[in-house]
Amino acid sequence: MTDELELTKDEAEERMDKAIKHLEYELSHLRAGRANPLLLDGISIDYYGTMTPLSQVSNINTPDAKSILIQPWEKPMLNAIEKAILAANIGMTPINNGEAIRINVPPLTEERRHQLVKQVRQESETAKISIRTARKWFNDELKSLIKDGLPEDEEKNGEKIIQEMTDKHIGRIDKVMEAKEKEIMTV
Repeated sequence: MTDELELTKDEAEERMDKAIKHLEYELSHLRAGRANPLLLDGISIDYYGTMTPLSQVSNINTPDAKSILIQPWEKPMLNAIEKAILAANIGMTPINNGEAIRINVPPLTEERRHQLVKQVRQESETAKISIRTARKWFNDELKSLIKDGLPEDEEKNGEKIIQEMTDKHIGRIDKVMEAKEKEIMTV
């Protein structure tokens, strides 16, 4: 395999890996009935005039499967954290006890579980589209390499390699999707 073709293949594989990493990141934010600190990811508070992520001004942990405990490093931040969580509209109410904030994660209803499974499938389809886009990019690069004098047998080899890579990455997406669906549907 020529150096240009090898570099193009590596770039396509990197793009496909990024699509899977993005899918895993997006699915980690879906509530599956268990407490997870990532549910609060993206919530920022006003920390002395600067919008700061919640994780940078407090410890966030899960003492059990049904609650999240937020312990701010400075007690005066309790009210600001509580307001930020309410404003984020995550569907859970914070409980301020003067020392820390506790969020009880309610169990999912059957209807909500089905909605989450649909959302998982949509995210998975978006990732598959990204994989196919990377394959198309590779094929377009392959065509330009052919114009620059790439041998025909290298072209056939490149097409075969990219299709195998695409199939492998789509299989990985299917496994991630199935695992998340199983997690969501487990009561």
